[in-house]
Amino acid sequence: MWKVPVTQKPDQCLGEWIDREALAEAMIPLIGQLYRNNNVVSSIYGRSLINQSVIAILKAHRFARHRSADDSELSVHETFPLLKAMSELKLGAASVDLGKLAYKFRKEGAGRTAEQFVREEMADVVGQQNAAARKGTDVVLYGFGRIGRLLARILIEKTGGGDGLRLRAIVVRKGAENDLTKRASLLRRDSVHGSFNGTITIDEENNTITANGNLIQVIYAKNPTEVDYTQYGIQNALLVDNTGVWRDAEGLGQHLACPGVDRVVLTAPGKGKLKNIVHGINHAEITADDKIVSAASCTTNAIVPVLKAVNDKFGIINGHVETVHSYTNDQNLIDNFHKGDRRGRSAALNMVITETGAATAAAKALPELAGKLTGNAIRVPTPNVSMAILNLNLEKAATREEMNEYLRYMALHSDLHKQIDFVNSQEVVSTDFVGSRHAGVVDAEATITQDNRVVLYVWYDNEFGYSCQVVRVMEDMAGVNPPAFPR
Repeated sequence: MWKVPVTQKPDQCLGEWIDREALAEAMIPLIGQLYRNNNVVSSIYGRSLINQSVIAILKAHRFARHRSADDSELSVHETFPLLKAMSELKLGAASVDLGKLAYKFRKEGAGRTAEQFVREEMADVVGQQNAAARKGTDVVLYGFGRIGRLLARILIEKTGGGDGLRLRAIVVRKGAENDLTKRASLLRRDSVHGSFNGTITIDEENNTITANGNLIQVIYAKNPTEVDYTQYGIQNALLVDNTGVWRDAEGLGQHLACPGVDRVVLTAPGKGKLKNIVHGINHAEITADDKIVSAASCTTNAIVPVLKAVNDKFGIINGHVETVHSYTNDQNLIDNFHKGDRRGRSAALNMVITETGAATAAAKALPELAGKLTGNAIRVPTPNVSMAILNLNLEKAATREEMNEYLRYMALHSDLHKQIDFVNSQEVVSTDFVGSRHAGVVDAEATITQDNRVVLYVWYDNEFGYSCQVVRVMEDMAGVNPPAFPR
């Protein structure tokens, strides 16, 4: 009789799991202390370890096999000594990818202890705890819809020791007598993104929401000119306009006339001469003189990093961008009047062909693509996660393997690693990308090449992934981007 070979005994398997659980549990207080006391944010290949459970930490280690250069496993036995060394070196503010740090130590750490390796690798911030203590930058969210609430979640999550972006206020129109309770409830519960990770309380007398220790003033106003933010102790604030009502310098300039506001970010494509910023592509264009910038659109943020990567390597002659986009609150739940073509038809029952400005907007961030792209969109009956299909004609031919390997490298090792993610699975579907912090995720299994033509499929969380990009723009404008390690 044929016997199934047993390479590991049950007790041994369970024992090893318990050992890994214990190490992951020991990592939690170190991660927390570094975050609160040193403003050090720890992650594993883009997956934050802040406020995570033992299981979540172990899953992040397991996930790393898809991101390593050699597909090898990442063990807590490798990351724990590095994290412990970090906790003992009085580090200044930093963003540390423990996954990449561990793989670098595996390759280059011969003859050195974990402490020696970390001390040398992070020399720029060793001993810098409190050396550059600074007051956080006040943030005001003007509008509190889908993007506004997700920005609030991200800002609260990233509060740390309080010397980065500090959410101080939201501005809305009062909708009902119990408006404050309803606003807090929408922050607490979300049908797509789940429950808020933390505690929320309200003070109806003072119109405040307290979320994970962040005291947020709720200000009721019908237009920007009504608000004096200094009355609430808010100074030199970075205001984020989520309403989309004003999209040019003149309209958004109303915010700058308000006491307490210093700069403005628009979460929609800007009009006129406003800079449309896609972080990772042209954020270096932001200067101290820029008082208003646009963070472009979710689709523009999703496609431009991939387009730049492809253009840099293979050259783009021309192409077409088709977006399969989840419905938004601009559409109707049931058939009703809408000023836009087709958008009056039920979003929940129909695929709706509509226009997108993403192809044109891409050229604002990547001028070398001006006039080379066309674009269209299909709205579909899903609440979140969209897909961009890039049909491109290239100057240089590429095989499917060459294209996928190159984009995988860009997702792992390039300056675009926060914008481009990469998945190589035949089983993924749209809901698997809810909560993705990348601007776009290349689906390698769907890539098609033929001679000088390539078709790329890029998933993107048009709500959360875009919000992460907006926060990156905000951090640049406020000058609170910590150095990233490993170099």
